[in-house]
Amino acid sequence: MWKSALLSLCLVAPACVPALAADKMSAPQLIDLAASRSGRLRDAITATFDAKDLKEGTAWAGHGTGFFFVTEAAAPASLVIDEGASTPMQNLAGSNLWYAAVHIEQVSKLHSFHYLIHGAKFGGRLDLPAFGPLSYLQPGVPSGTLSDKIVHSSKIYDGMKTEYWIYVPAQYDPKTPAALMVFQDGGGYIHRNDNDPTLNVLDNLIAQHKIPVMIAVFLNPGDISDSPGTPTYNFVKAYSDKWHRSLKDSMRSTLYDTVSDRYGRFLRDEVLSDVAARYNLRKDAYSRAITGSSSGGICSFNAAWQMPDQFGRVISWIGSFTSIQWQENPGVPDGGQDYPEKILREPKRNIRVWLQDGSEDQENDRYGSWPLANIRMANALKLKEYDFHFSFGKGTHNPGQGRAEFPEEMIWLWRDYDPAKTGQTYEMEPAEKPKPPFRVSIANRDAE
Repeated sequence: MWKSALLSLCLVAPACVPALAADKMSAPQLIDLAASRSGRLRDAITATFDAKDLKEGTAWAGHGTGFFFVTEAAAPASLVIDEGASTPMQNLAGSNLWYAAVHIEQVSKLHSFHYLIHGAKFGGRLDLPAFGPLSYLQPGVPSGTLSDKIVHSSKIYDGMKTEYWIYVPAQYDPKTPAALMVFQDGGGYIHRNDNDPTLNVLDNLIAQHKIPVMIAVFLNPGDISDSPGTPTYNFVKAYSDKWHRSLKDSMRSTLYDTVSDRYGRFLRDEVLSDVAARYNLRKDAYSRAITGSSSGGICSFNAAWQMPDQFGRVISWIGSFTSIQWQENPGVPDGGQDYPEKILREPKRNIRVWLQDGSEDQENDRYGSWPLANIRMANALKLKEYDFHFSFGKGTHNPGQGRAEFPEEMIWLWRDYDPAKTGQTYEMEPAEKPKPPFRVSIANRDAE
């Protein structure tokens, strides 16, 4: 599904290449320099990629189907995509840099790559996202606006300070209430040209009427360091000391990994209340979605599970449905690892859920297995006939697959949305009903 295109993948005209090769360059610009055998390629490579990635064989740049790979090697190197046939790389004269420009046909999905040097595998990544057209702002599509950073001081979390940004689409009309979507770890979604297509996807899909006009809130985990002595600070500090995690990371875990309604109340009563004072928002759960990655994934599911009257749609990437905050607070009996059983035993919630994980996600000796936890989640949702989709690939604990699939995820999540309605009973898709539960096989041990 991919082929070498060193001389034919000129995705931009030579005139588009910046005059100063010391500037960081995009994949099309690097491909163009390689195709033209430009003497500026070496400076462009060193300006674009970290020295560590070049040395370790993990450097890459991509745009659509066009990819540029480069690595340091003391001997001739070849490139392997998705365990396919190897392609010899070109040597940059007078250096130990080896490069290749290739075409990967399958977009909107995750790929992998590595190098062969003296026949031995070297470097590479299992999380190589190839973005499709909807991940790049399409011609004629108006861009929404992103607010400056807003800082909120919490009462529910005793003085914790939280940063967030508000995205407003070009089509927003203050006279018409807009749908809403909340992104955890929000600062990671707000840069259009940083291998994160979120803002482009929102612009494109709203313009194509594949999702409703929506306000998006990109919310970072909070910081409690300025409020010593409060109950929240004392809890977070004790957790930090116990597990040797930073205070900020411990605050994030307290927010995201705790199985309670506290974070949902924080969203409803504080952050979203402030946003609603600025913009006209839909109040029905049918028009509200929430998403996040890793601990932000379980956080998003938890918020919808605890408050299905607030959020009816969920996307979880590599969700941490594991025991991270289990029994840390005596008043909270459940941990993330309990969610499959909660789905099976507790009353069914009216929520629609997209789960994503990969077979190479982490196995943690403290908290458990991410791949198995997500498979258990998917099977529980399946057995209780939830409206869910499970996308399971070969990636690691990395957002690459989720980002590559984001347009598909959003179209699926908001399919059949009708702004004239305020509710819908979500039902499992007819194509999903006859399918069996997910099964596993041991692929990294000898079969018995």
